[in-house]
Amino acid sequence: MNEPVKPIVKHVAIAGNIGAGKTTLCSKLARHFSWDTHFESTDDNPYLADFYHDMQRWSFNLQIYFLNNRYQQVLKILQGDRTVIQDRTIYEDAFIFAPNLHDMGLMTSRDFENYFSLFKTMSSQIQAPDLLIYLKASIPTLVAHIQSRGRDYEGSMSLDYLKRLNDRYEQWIANYTEGRLLVINADEIDFENNPEDLGKIVNTVQGELHGLF
Repeated sequence: MNEPVKPIVKHVAIAGNIGAGKTTLCSKLARHFSWDTHFESTDDNPYLADFYHDMQRWSFNLQIYFLNNRYQQVLKILQGDRTVIQDRTIYEDAFIFAPNLHDMGLMTSRDFENYFSLFKTMSSQIQAPDLLIYLKASIPTLVAHIQSRGRDYEGSMSLDYLKRLNDRYEQWIANYTEGRLLVINADEIDFENNPEDLGKIVNTVQGELHGLF
């Protein structure tokens, strides 16, 4: 009698505010577990620099670009046969960044309603990650990370903007019921420079993945 085929975890995603350390952790976990990666497209994003200089003019364009990009990533993950770790999720665009821009008066209600309607259509065609890792970080940690990487277009970002995003992240995570969730406090752990800290995260992630079977 054949052994039943063990299901593979297809989709792990890392969520977190700007500067939380998502890309670094994504790379390190992918290397350890031999996973494929899907990074957020920042370097080749045609709207990002313009957005930081004039948020009101470019907010809708930027959010549509991210929504489309992330949707395509998830479709590829679900159609593939390998485990992929994704840097930021489609849900963060819809529940954090777009509504924050709308609340700040940087996206019109007409554009936001159009955007959110498109998100609902797209999200009905996909499924949530098998495991969502949330990198929780305070404003000082975020600012330190942002300054250390020195991206020109992030230099004009306000503390108020980061705080608004953090508040929305906390609210979203508190109500997240789409799937398995692991919260890591980035203020208390240095997975970039401390191998022991990274080892703790690897062990915790391993435990969460075993719980999925």
